[in-house]
Amino acid sequence: MAAPETSTLCLTDAPLPSSPNIPSTHIEIVQDVPPHRSHDPTTNLKRSDPFQFGSRYLLPSDDPFEFNAWDHVEPSPSDLAHFESQLAAQRAAPVSDFDRSRFNTNPAKWWNRFYTNNTSNFFKDRKWLQQEFPVLKEVTRKGAGKKILLEVGAGAGNTCFPILRGNENEELMVYACDFSRRAVELIRESDAYDEGCLRAEVWDVASSEVPPRLEEGSVDVVLMIFIFSALHPTQWEQAVRNIWRLLKPGGEVCFRDYGRGDLAQVRMKKGRWMEENFYIRGDGTRVYFFDQEELRNIWSGMLFNIDADYHQEPNEHGVEHASNTEETETGDANQRNILVPPGGGRESQDPKSETQRGALFEIASLGVDRRLLINRHKQLKMYRCWMQGRFQRLKPMDTEYEGES
Repeated sequence: MAAPETSTLCLTDAPLPSSPNIPSTHIEIVQDVPPHRSHDPTTNLKRSDPFQFGSRYLLPSDDPFEFNAWDHVEPSPSDLAHFESQLAAQRAAPVSDFDRSRFNTNPAKWWNRFYTNNTSNFFKDRKWLQQEFPVLKEVTRKGAGKKILLEVGAGAGNTCFPILRGNENEELMVYACDFSRRAVELIRESDAYDEGCLRAEVWDVASSEVPPRLEEGSVDVVLMIFIFSALHPTQWEQAVRNIWRLLKPGGEVCFRDYGRGDLAQVRMKKGRWMEENFYIRGDGTRVYFFDQEELRNIWSGMLFNIDADYHQEPNEHGVEHASNTEETETGDANQRNILVPPGGGRESQDPKSETQRGALFEIASLGVDRRLLINRHKQLKMYRCWMQGRFQRLKPMDTEYEGES
């Protein structure tokens, strides 16, 4: 049963409506409903502070079917048991070896097909980004100066175009990159495409190259919204390496992706499981589901063993160019060298340490956005889980660049 709305009793000397000529004291009931509990679209809460992820908490006295969604809801023990049973069934019926090779050999092929069948109307414009990532407001404000924003996995432009529509900074340049050639074509074909402020390029974040027309150490902000999950786990290291190379020291990654136990993972059918938490969708595209500690270790660099120093020389932006990019291959895929500041290896093995010697990024924020979505007509509960983070590119620990404070 839904909790009753609270009321405030107010005394007033105003005349009663039914007796306009007879002054009388009466009781006026003023509803005092918190905005996030209101059903009135003129007053209900639509926004929250960054990384707050809403404030409609499900209390024991609440009727969960009163609203379409609740924030910060953990799955119940019975729901967790259902999730584990689904995982067991998925593992028992994995993708065939033939399909595993087919989908992993050329993943761009399947994204090209996806964007051939689904244009810009498939996704909603991501108008919430500036709410969750205030740095986007900073780089788009009037007078912010020369700024470069790189979107990785730009798709059909549902992020870059809304950002540019609200942009007031005449010196902002947006690079929208995707490894699907068809997705880039959709952006370039748009009436809103203007190379004076937007450049769309084909680029695979897990390749050994940087995007065309973009210099290392020149980027202020990198957007990665539901793109990291499309990579095979063996590609994470190179992707993080490339983002580190492109960002200025102090530059920021704005990240959002799928979390472990999300409805999309629970609903995966037989023949879709490739590796733990890594799947093939029905359209041939890949998806991985992360947990919080895993992402912390990936973006800090803790997940990758660091065997050697990575010596570089500063370029015009004060960022080093690689003088040794060779990777040492061993039997373990996690034993490859990774891009680190001069001085290389980690001194601390504590995975909780987020800014240690040799780290790649500082974990400025890393939150779990859990929602309980309700289908009131069918009386269904659906648990969603997303990961959201802000990762700041660290300066080398023991080298001071000219002009940096």
